Amino acid sequence: MAQWMVACKKADFKEIGKKFGIDQVTARILVNRGLTEEESIRRFLSGGLAELADPHLLKDGTLLAEILVQKLREGKHIRIIGDYDIDGVMSSYILYRGLTRCGAQVSVAIPNRIEDGYGLNRHLITQAADAQVDTIITCDNGIAAIDEIAYAKELGMTVLVTDHHEIPFEEADGKKRYKASNADAIVNPHQEECSYPYKHLCGAAVAWLVIRLLYEQMGVPSEEAELFLENVAFATVGDVMPLTGENRILVKEGLKRLHHTTNVGMRALAAQCEVEPERVECYHIGFVLGPCINAAGRLDTAKRALELFLTEDENQATLLANELVVLNTERKEMTNRGVEEAKRLVESVALQRDAVLVLYLPEVHESIAGIIAGRIRECYHRPTFVLTDAEDGVKGSGRSIEEYSMYDELCRCEDLLLRFGGHPMAAGLTLPKENVDAFRKRLNDACTLSAEDMEEKIHIDVPMPVDYVGLELVRELSLLAPFGKDNPRPLFADRNLVVSRMWIVGKNHNVLRLSLLSEHHTPVSGIYFGNVTDFLTYMTEQFGAGAVEAAMHGRENEIRLSVVYVPKINEYQGQESVQIEIQAYR
Repeated sequence: MAQWMVACKKADFKEIGKKFGIDQVTARILVNRGLTEEESIRRFLSGGLAELADPHLLKDGTLLAEILVQKLREGKHIRIIGDYDIDGVMSSYILYRGLTRCGAQVSVAIPNRIEDGYGLNRHLITQAADAQVDTIITCDNGIAAIDEIAYAKELGMTVLVTDHHEIPFEEADGKKRYKASNADAIVNPHQEECSYPYKHLCGAAVAWLVIRLLYEQMGVPSEEAELFLENVAFATVGDVMPLTGENRILVKEGLKRLHHTTNVGMRALAAQCEVEPERVECYHIGFVLGPCINAAGRLDTAKRALELFLTEDENQATLLANELVVLNTERKEMTNRGVEEAKRLVESVALQRDAVLVLYLPEVHESIAGIIAGRIRECYHRPTFVLTDAEDGVKGSGRSIEEYSMYDELCRCEDLLLRFGGHPMAAGLTLPKENVDAFRKRLNDACTLSAEDMEEKIHIDVPMPVDYVGLELVRELSLLAPFGKDNPRPLFADRNLVVSRMWIVGKNHNVLRLSLLSEHHTPVSGIYFGNVTDFLTYMTEQFGAGAVEAAMHGRENEIRLSVVYVPKINEYQGQESVQIEIQAYR
């Protein structure tokens, strides 16, 4: 069972609540998020675009814009080279639309995951040279393409890099020596010399800041750049970036615009996924709309996703959106099969003691390795790499836990790898097949994770009796949205809840509804979307089959539950009531 950990940060919650006109519970959640100063709380609750830092603070930002202006005036051919995921597609879209608005001669190349691999490579550079391209500008990639950029420079090209990934480094005597290419300008907030204060932007946000600088120099009204905020928000959520600081503002503002989007492709995708644009929230981007874009890059070509957002033809948009939905359905089926195969491997004797899971699944499609790694990470709460056969050796993706910087550990294995890149929490790599065992051994020999680090933890914001939850408080908690990485939806806990009745609903019989009574006999409706079979099995083990059967028929029973929950508002026949969504139980 996961550890239930209650946040115990201290502050004058009553005073904070009074000062900002919020409930003490909301004040406590703000403090749990590290917000204790009055200004930081104000920015969190009501900060807007005016609070974003000056893009001129980006190292090489002004220089890169000046180079683009010169190329525009000379009529040079500029080629954008993006990436095949959500962030790469949105970054490419922003740069293409922004450069086109300024009158550029511009084209886009997005690597094919299978044929080209990640990011800038010699093949794409040679193609650009053959097409008489003068300037390459990368987005969501390029920071680690040192040899490739050197090749482009040898061919006489100008190379501009916009990226947000970690800076590659070599380690010697316990010190990091960061690597740099000879690109003409590099914009990446992770650079040591970069004074831009917020470091966790996605690639699309970096591209957007570059377009803001370009618009300034070209005399384009700054308000026009705000048209791209819906794309920045989509990429920020889709790339699982922290929803803190500037990202929180970008996503809040972007969602507002997304609710009224005029982009034909965006509206078509929402329609195909049966989501109303006016109701799109982070959940829909992360789990409904976004995966369709990623599916194009995984199983086909991300150019199809980019084409969707660029088209002005509604019929073409509908066809493209439908194709992406079909690809995503195929991707889901492939993923489920791969996850089951990965679980069988994890349970084998050879890997049970490994703190870092390195799973070699040669038959798995390389495009879904990262998704499988994420599922296995969630299941076993250990850093996980999934590797599979590819044309140039073995390719893979990794997903990590908070206590383990995956990118740093890959840097320490550089001699075993052909290529790699990523973040502390996720990474991609290519290595020779004969190095797989050595790679697994190196990672595990160097791993310092403790048993406690590898236990799943559920962080509870407030132990709050369900009696306290009212409609007004639930509405107020929406002030804390958007929810996502580093700003999770608040979790509460209560104990000794009586189960008056429970019953299974849903067309797949995969949802459990419960009628509950608090210790003070307050009735509340509950719902559970997890594994219903596991829930009922646990209840049977704890309280007996007779008690479970009685509860399923609404009869008196001995079941008493402790739950971690999220309060929601349930609307039925025009009436609103509080409902708790159970996240964990015991």
